[in-house]
Amino acid sequence: MKLTINGEPREVAVNAEAATVADALDALGLGDARVATALNGAFVPAPSRADAALSPGDAMEIVAPMQGG
Repeated sequence: MKLTINGEPREVAVNAEAATVADALDALGLGDARVATALNGAFVPAPSRADAALSPGDAMEIVAPMQGG
């Protein structure tokens, strides 16, 4: 499925019929990573990722928390 991930067009290997944000994270090797996600500009909390359906052309943002000061 063609998605835009962090502003970059990407082909993500997920089942286009029933793909979710959780599926995309798994396909990108980030299934267990502690990251924040947004789909088409809307925040998707971790417990909701398995229910957040993807469509071709959607834009996902994936952000890892950073420490610093």
